Parts: sequence; C-alpha cells; structure tokens
Amino acid sequence: MSNKPLMLIIGPLSTRSGYGDHARDLFHSFYNLNRFDIKVMDVRWGDTPRNALKSDNEKDNLILKRLLNQNNQLSRQPDICVDIRIPNEFQPVGKFNIGITAGIETTGVSTAWIEGCNRMDLIIVPSNHSKKGFVDTTYDKAQKMPDGSDVKIGELKLEKPMEVLFEGEDISIWKPLKDSEMKGDFVGELDKMISEDFAFLFVGQWVKGEFGEDRKDIGRMLKIFLQTFANKENPPAMVLKTSGATYSVIDREETKRKINLIKNMFPKSVKLPKIYLIHGDLKPEEMNKLYNHKKIKAMVSLTHGEGFGRPLLEASMAGLPVAASNWSGQIDFLDKDYSVLIGGDLQKVPASAVWQDIVIPESSWFISDEEESSKALQYVYMTNDGLQEKAKKLSKINRDKFSHDSMTKELGEILDKHMKEISKPVELKLPKLKSVKEAVV
Repeated sequence: MSNKPLMLIIGPLSTRSGYGDHARDLFHSFYNLNRFDIKVMDVRWGDTPRNALKSDNEKDNLILKRLLNQNNQLSRQPDICVDIRIPNEFQPVGKFNIGITAGIETTGVSTAWIEGCNRMDLIIVPSNHSKKGFVDTTYDKAQKMPDGSDVKIGELKLEKPMEVLFEGEDISIWKPLKDSEMKGDFVGELDKMISEDFAFLFVGQWVKGEFGEDRKDIGRMLKIFLQTFANKENPPAMVLKTSGATYSVIDREETKRKINLIKNMFPKSVKLPKIYLIHGDLKPEEMNKLYNHKKIKAMVSLTHGEGFGRPLLEASMAGLPVAASNWSGQIDFLDKDYSVLIGGDLQKVPASAVWQDIVIPESSWFISDEEESSKALQYVYMTNDGLQEKAKKLSKINRDKFSHDSMTKELGEILDKHMKEISKPVELKLPKLKSVKEAVV
C-alpha cells in the first residue's frame, strides 16, 4: 500500500477532444511529480469518440491501469480530487478538491459555473483571458420581499483561489522537421491533394451556429478567404482540418455541405480559390507533418474566442507562421512581434450560440474586422518569407516556455503554494512524554 496521498482524477481522458488532450497531459504532469497514488475516473465529453487510449502505448497504459472499474475501485476517500470538466459538473469528493477547466471563450460565465468553482478548494485555468472572465463576473443575490420586490442581499462571485496553468505540449512531437523527415503515406497524400504552392491552414471543430455564429467563425473565415483571392492568378488554397462532433461519413458530408453553402454566396462567374477538406482523425505525428508540409505556409484563425487554443500553439511550436484573432487565450503565447494578430471588436453573442450554462446570452465574444482580416491574409501571402523567420524565433520561445515539462514544474509550484500539508510528507509529531518521576503524583 502506497504511503503517498491518494489522488482521484476525474476527466474525459479517453476522448478525442481538446479536453481529452488536456486531461491526459495533466495526468502525466501529476504522475511525473511522483507525489501521489493516482486513480482515474473516465467520463464522456459530448459525443466525441472515446477511443484515444491505446493499450500498446506506454504512456496510455499508465492511465489505463489506473482506471476505476469493477476490479479497481477506491478503498477510501481521496486526499485530493482533481476534476477536469466544465465547472457546473465539478464534484468535491476529496478532502482537497481542485477544479481544472478550459474556462470561457466569451466575456462572462454563468451562475452555475461560479457556484461550481466555489464548491472546490482551488481552480486552475489555462489562460489569463479565462481567469479574467471568472474574476470579473459578479451576480447580485436577491431576496423576495412580502410586497413582491427584490432586495439585494449580497453578491455571487468567485470566492476560491484561481491559478493560471498553460496547456503544456510535448516538444518531442510538436517541432520543426527537416525535409528528410517529411516522408510517409500521409505526406504523399498531401502532395497529391494540394496542387498550389501556397496554402493556408485552419484546424478546429466546426460547431453549431449560423453563418458567422459558430464559435471558431469558420464560415465567415472561408468567405473572407474566398473573396480576398477570388479571380486572382495563382491564388493560395485553404486546407481545412475540421469536423463536427464525430468523424462519421454523415458528419463529413455535412461539413462539405457547409463549405458549399459558403461557395454558393458567390456568382458562378467568379473564379474561387480551392478549399481542401481533411476530415477525420490524425495522429499527433501526422498533425505535426501537416504543420511542417512545404505547401502549408501559415495557420489562420478568426476565432470568436479560445480558452487557450492548443492547435495554434502546436503550429507555432512547429515553426508555422500564425495569423489569428487578437483576443482571448491564444494571446498568452502568440507574441505580437512574431505573429499576425487581427483586430476587431467585442459583440454580444448571438442567440444561436447561446448554450445553457456555457455560453450565456449576457456575454460578448470577438468579431474580427472583415477588412483587416482580408488585409492580414494578403500580408501573410505576400510577405511569407519574412514571416517564416519570425515563426522560427517564436518556435524556439514557445517550445521552451510552453513545454509539458515546464507545465509540470509550474503545476508543482502551484500545489506547493496551495496545499503543502497534503502534497508533501507529513511529519508525525507525538506529544512529549513526561519522565517517570514527573508522572508520579
């Protein structure tokens, strides 16, 4: 039996999702600290596939053998519970409870999220943007009076400590590659698919919402791309690595339908640049080859908001130039001197984007300026050689500052700060015994 504190990690560790990636990385950080006896409770994340953990993978096996099941159960209350979900799902089942959430893509959080955070002892979020959204949100507590009026009796706000811990990446995967390393069937497929010498890349999930109202703003990004390079000689292409909630054939056809709806906004006489769809699951090593492919020249995102923005960090670590919205979580790692940040303004979220307890109707998100977005695409296209040099510098900075090892070290410092009595061995102090003479009355 281990004498280390018992830790229960609750999260969607088996899912192919951003939260799944983050949960797996956090598990390995806690494991590498070598302070805890860890058990894992796997939970679903929407409709995303739950097949990310492979028994023939050494790192995955560390998680698999700690999963709670009929043959592996908790024998006592955990000393520490780490809940990696959205805050309204947080459950304080340990003696000390840590809630870890990507947080928000908008400007405010729901009452359910504030209440969920206040159930825990410590909250960890991945970006300064996310922390600001929690800290700045306050609701009035009201009491109904006999005459029917409401009287303010207090405020609902974040009452528990909150720390920022970035989502560290594995620098053995996300890195620049030499031409000699760009081999294999996947690279060959990209060579055949992309006929242009210059292609922009977008990576992200295409979620619900009308045109301009999906959270990544993919539809409007495609429209701006198409109109920017319409009727141009030798235009760049757009490679779209996206899907809905699943990688099914139905989802793929729906994604194609949405792309065609954007194309159909233009008259048939207009010659449009090409959009290539990559739909389905790619291994991390394949994703890194996508970032490094000779025809992929820049990553672009007009996202309405990110809690962190993992694909943008991955691309920057691979040395790919990045052009993205100048607001939300990605600003923590997209240095303005080495990337292209696109301006815009905050606008109230549309009704179609409202999601109970997650995207609240009172909040706002970022809308990139259409003219500035178009100019940014043209600038990246025309000055790519100079941007490549800047991207190399950003790669070195981010691979050092935002590595998984750096994340693990910072996590340890956060634990030392907030829970010394649990995360470190406890010295047993017995009362001083009296001598026999002193004990005799």
